[in-house]
Amino acid sequence: QVQLVESGGGLVQPGGSLRLSCAASGFTFSNYVMRWYRQAPGKERELVADIIRADGRSNYADSVKGRFTIFRDNAKNTVNLQMNSLKPEDTAVYFCNAYFRGYGEYWGQGTQVTVSS
Repeated sequence: QVQLVESGGGLVQPGGSLRLSCAASGFTFSNYVMRWYRQAPGKERELVADIIRADGRSNYADSVKGRFTIFRDNAKNTVNLQMNSLKPEDTAVYFCNAYFRGYGEYWGQGTQVTVSS
């Protein structure tokens, strides 16, 4: 049974930091590209960051470059998103995603991040 379980969301003031975690099970984690998406109210889901399987290369949306860092631990089957210098516009539900072309795509249930004073 495939599971992606996010944690670490919450309420934070502008300029603050949060670390989101995603624990994966039920599939060969190291084979999958891991991604974080987010969806704000009334907006489409957008890709925030992804990290490639083996060499750890990562990519970021322009809106979060320099502030967010994605990293994975293939031994622990986890992927994390360190979010610094948070802004109100970062407020959204954040989703963990696993993707392997031709094999499958999986989603977590999401975790709410609210940036507000």
